[in-house]
Amino acid sequence: MTAKRSQRSDSAADAAFIESVISNVSSAGWLAAGQKQVWRPPTDVYESETEIVVQVEVAGAEDTDFYLSLDDRRLTIRGVRDDAVTERRAYHQMEIHFGEFFCDVELPRPVDKDQIQAEYHDGFLRVTLIKTRQEFTILR
Repeated sequence: MTAKRSQRSDSAADAAFIESVISNVSSAGWLAAGQKQVWRPPTDVYESETEIVVQVEVAGAEDTDFYLSLDDRRLTIRGVRDDAVTERRAYHQMEIHFGEFFCDVELPRPVDKDQIQAEYHDGFLRVTLIKTRQEFTILR
């Protein structure tokens, strides 16, 4: 963050300085104490001839940390990745998100709600959804 305070002290300069600090903080994603931030993990969606696969990268989670729901063609994945460290820390850089996460995916085709498979392995949640029979396509 680079914000320099003006040498002269007047209310307009002070207001401009405060505004520059606030705009830098909000663009960096920092939060005031007590606020919760829901984050979105990196997500891939791809399809084969018979299935659609949604793959979400959430390292450090457990199988039981995920909640999936399917409403028509919208797949929702929710969960929580806890930060196991409880001591106070002074971060110099913070890019790893903890807490509640949310991923909402609009599927490109209808799928069979009764044939959803999900597995979590090596930091990736892989959700496999079988296309309905009339939606099978031949990929070229």
